[in-house]
Amino acid sequence: MAVTIRPATPADLDAMTALLLQDANQRREINPSLWRLKPEAGAAIAASLASTFGADPAAPRQSWLVAEENGALLGLTHSLLLPVPPIYAGEFGPPGLIMEDSTLAPNAPSGTATALLQAAEADLIAAGARILLASSVPGGSWEAPLAAQGYHPLTLYLAKTGLTGAARPEDVRQATADDMSAIVELSAAHRQTLCDIKSVFWKPHPEADERFERWMRRSLTLTDRDMFVSETEAEMGGRIDGYAISQPATPLHFPPAHDIGGIGIIDDFYHRDFKDIADPAHDYGAASRLISAAETALAKRGRTATLVICPAGWASKKRFLETTGHSVALVWHIKPGLSG
Repeated sequence: MAVTIRPATPADLDAMTALLLQDANQRREINPSLWRLKPEAGAAIAASLASTFGADPAAPRQSWLVAEENGALLGLTHSLLLPVPPIYAGEFGPPGLIMEDSTLAPNAPSGTATALLQAAEADLIAAGARILLASSVPGGSWEAPLAAQGYHPLTLYLAKTGLTGAARPEDVRQATADDMSAIVELSAAHRQTLCDIKSVFWKPHPEADERFERWMRRSLTLTDRDMFVSETEAEMGGRIDGYAISQPATPLHFPPAHDIGGIGIIDDFYHRDFKDIADPAHDYGAASRLISAAETALAKRGRTATLVICPAGWASKKRFLETTGHSVALVWHIKPGLSG
């Protein structure tokens, strides 16, 4: 009997939970510090699955598809329509994202991953997605099917574990409201680089500066994060050359089996040191001190690991992160074509 692809139902919950727990354990084996499991990981998976059946229609759309043969579940995909951050134009609407907790049973026949992937794509397109993304861990079972379907890396999530506290460098300090204009200026340069790398995904919104500044001012009042700036010495002009925000990780990048209490994430991070996206030989000393301060802040909050976000096309930033002890732990891929 051929493998059948269909939408998941509540009757599949136990079999899906077993597959997803297996999947979570595989990630934990790759990096136990980053992909730590919750004490009751199976129960957390089951509760999360149950919440998606009959979910509030106003919530971001999620979809589970399963591959079945002779009544046995052989794999599944999890996808959602990803809300567009307000600083981006979002001309093509919410992208469709196939999540990293899509998984296969060990006995799944050859071609099951491709069939599931194609079905998930069709489901997202039917829901209105004009940009298709897919998430996977390096070395995982989805890399080959994604490549065969034309996907290529878009965003890299580089991990560093074993964070420790260190003295803050003299040229890095906590940001204040007086730094907002400089941070917004740097953010504009950051956003332009992102747009140059992949405009279909990172084109800025016309009001990006105003929206970003509002969010940064609000971020200064939030007690769960730290914002830093890097500035040159007074005799060199006292110019702010970089900014970084360290904050808690969110469930978007971690399936529900994983304990994210000890994980931080650094997304808003830019320094003039890697303005040239192709420069592979820069010293990066100031940028290194800036990210060290952000990661030290995470360590002081009891976090032992972090993810730092880097576009795959930003060679200088990727090299910088690798030289400072980070390695790729998660990749978002994009499939060109739908949006031109």
